[in-house]
Amino acid sequence: MPADNSVPAGSGPAHDARHGPLPALLLLLTTVTGIVDAVSYLKLGHVFVANMTGNVVFLGFAAGGASDFSVVAVLAAAASFLAGALAGGRLGVTAGQHRGRFLALASYMQVGLIGAALAVSLIDANLNSAISAYALIVPLGLAMGLQNAAARRLGVPDLTTTVLTLTLTGLSADSKLAGGNSPNAGRRLLATAAMLIGATLGALLIFHVALSAALALAFVLLLVNAGVGCRLSSSTEPWTLAK
Repeated sequence: MPADNSVPAGSGPAHDARHGPLPALLLLLTTVTGIVDAVSYLKLGHVFVANMTGNVVFLGFAAGGASDFSVVAVLAAAASFLAGALAGGRLGVTAGQHRGRFLALASYMQVGLIGAALAVSLIDANLNSAISAYALIVPLGLAMGLQNAAARRLGVPDLTTTVLTLTLTGLSADSKLAGGNSPNAGRRLLATAAMLIGATLGALLIFHVALSAALALAFVLLLVNAGVGCRLSSSTEPWTLAK
């Protein structure tokens, strides 16, 4: 029988007794993902820094003769993502016993990486050189790999922060129409909305303001997460224990 990953009775989709405030913070990170992937796909040569499934498909397109995708950029994004995930995994081993402290430390690292990308975008706003593009891809990929590893370690159901395939599958396959009881439906809808809102805001800022404006928004959201994480890092509530 599958494990019960539903939200406890009397809890909301963004906060519950099992995971405390983590769902709300991971929803914020999901919004960051939408913003960052908007930056990478729209301005850095049709590459994702968070959605690795898309990058594998892009490599297949390039191998089949498509000319709209840069193999080097995709490989750089994937390598950076893996390095970030490795760092997140190591951080989980050393600090993962307290989920609040672990989230805080991961958020601090993300703030630094997105801040570095923001600085590059301000220095070369028009990305006049390939070096500038890769100077954005690498820290963004590192940040998203770290975020994905952190979300995996935290283990909040339906909040991976970077992909929605299983979230949307669960929303439909577990619905009452399919004979289920629709567990976590609210959380799954919120995760989908967060990604959509992030991507929309990212695209609007890129097309109507500047690429740096989109990264600045992601930076501010991560600062919020880091600030809340700092406050939660000393919590002794049951949800802080590693799952």
